[in-house]
Amino acid sequence: MLPAISALPAVRHWRAASLILLIFFLCPASAQALWPAKVIADGQPKDYQPVAKAAKQWRICALLPHGKDHYWWGVAWGLSEQAAASGVELGIYEAGGYEFGWKQLQQIQQCRQKQADAYIIAAIHATGLNADIKQLTDEGKPVIDLINGIDSPDVSAHSAVSFAEMARLSLQFILQNNGSGSRIGWLPGPRGAGWVQDAESAVQQLKQQHKLQWFPGGYGPPDAFHQTSLARALIEQQPQLEWVLANAVAIRALAQLQARSKGSVPQLVAYYSNPDVVDLLREGRIAAAATDSPVLQARIAVDLAIRLLQKQRVPKHIGPKIQILTPDNLSQYNLQQLLPPDEQWIIRRELLNKDPAGKP
Repeated sequence: MLPAISALPAVRHWRAASLILLIFFLCPASAQALWPAKVIADGQPKDYQPVAKAAKQWRICALLPHGKDHYWWGVAWGLSEQAAASGVELGIYEAGGYEFGWKQLQQIQQCRQKQADAYIIAAIHATGLNADIKQLTDEGKPVIDLINGIDSPDVSAHSAVSFAEMARLSLQFILQNNGSGSRIGWLPGPRGAGWVQDAESAVQQLKQQHKLQWFPGGYGPPDAFHQTSLARALIEQQPQLEWVLANAVAIRALAQLQARSKGSVPQLVAYYSNPDVVDLLREGRIAAAATDSPVLQARIAVDLAIRLLQKQRVPKHIGPKIQILTPDNLSQYNLQQLLPPDEQWIIRRELLNKDPAGKP
């Protein structure tokens, strides 16, 4: 609420109100509330504060698996915003999908040709880049694992949370809400991705402990076309499902299919969140969703790269605390850690060529 200024003359009243509104829009809540961020760093809770400005205009390459959904749009936006705030050059590349591991390898080589100082990688495969990562770190180039999980001892630091823990907490929500003994469908995402492998390991343990009736719906890239096909097939083949645990894109597809259904429908839980999932939570159309705060992870990854380039100590593993969002508690969560601004699309940006004098 704006402060009372009724004692001012009408013109001054209008000008003062306009100034207050201008300040409000120029200083959004994200700038006020994002830092210090609550994180878990090497197993310990910590308040994280990034460097105010980098010591020099470092050149950083960020590699993403694709830019097909809002999740990665938010990640790209977080990377871009933190690079701008810190005063570093950033190239943002996306491979086009989880089926294009070769392109991500190609993009690493492209960044090497541009003499990038550090690399932030959301890997398509957990081990597919290991040889290149070793070569980069042997050359003194920091490599940050972002979100997806890279299984390599040569990674400099991990800005990531455990997708195993996200899936475990999501399935525990189902079990705590009369899900024990229920018929549960499962749509994990793309086969071979590190985050999917981690999620599957967690649900496998809980399945065995609770003897769940488990109905896997298959693997596929996390885009609307593939996930809608898998979701439709799962519902048609298993019409008696009571719950479905799935990736965020599949959850949106399932919610759309349910909107046209005339029979009973399963309750839906996403084991990670994106803007579509947040909208579904707001509308009360899904039961719950885990969030790994991907925008915050992206911002932290940029800061880790800067700190490593400046020979500062950083945690080996750092990430936001995982939270389970529901329609009831959504308003308590800082959505600036998860969502890009409205109308923000994927950011693709070439790293500028380095000139002979060493300036970008």
